[in-house]
Formats: sequence, structure tokens, C-alpha cells
Amino acid sequence: MSTTTHTLSAPIQAHGETLVELTIRRPTVQDCRAIKSLPYHIDKDEAVSLDLDVAAKYLGVCAAIPPGSVDQLDLSDLNRFAWLIAGFFMSPASPPSAS
Repeated sequence: MSTTTHTLSAPIQAHGETLVELTIRRPTVQDCRAIKSLPYHIDKDEAVSLDLDVAAKYLGVCAAIPPGSVDQLDLSDLNRFAWLIAGFFMSPASPPSAS
């Protein structure tokens, strides 16, 4: 499973520990079915906009941190991670094989 690790702008607390980085995994279909929404909307003009509440839910699940820890994130980290989560939905996990 694909993961990515990012250093936080400011430390957060999770599970009784101070975290200075988060490792975020790619969401699974099971995650999507449990959350029941995508972390973005596509407008009539085809512009993509984030659904921040849904992206925060995915972030908690995919980084294995509780919602209260997500709430501690610096705004710049929240924005970066929300777009990272949305980006997982925009590209395949692996390139198609050449046949």
C-alpha cells in the first residue's frame, strides 16, 4: 500500500505522543465506503473544491490519528494534507501495465 511521510509545521499530540511528522496511506475502498463521501466536489464548471470535513475524516483514518489530533494541525498542514488526500482519488495507485 502506498504511503507518504511529511514533516509537520508544528508538532501535534496523538495517542499520548508528540508527533513531528505524519505518515499517510492511500485510502482503501473500505475507507471510502465507511466515510460515505469523497473529499472533494466537482462543480458545474468542472472546478474541483475540497470538502474539508470529509478530507479531515480521511486524514484521521489514513494517518491513524484521532479527530482531536487532526484538529491540532497547523492550517498549512491541514491544507496540504487535504489536497494530498484528494489527490489519491485523482490518480491510480499504480500505472497501468503495458500490454
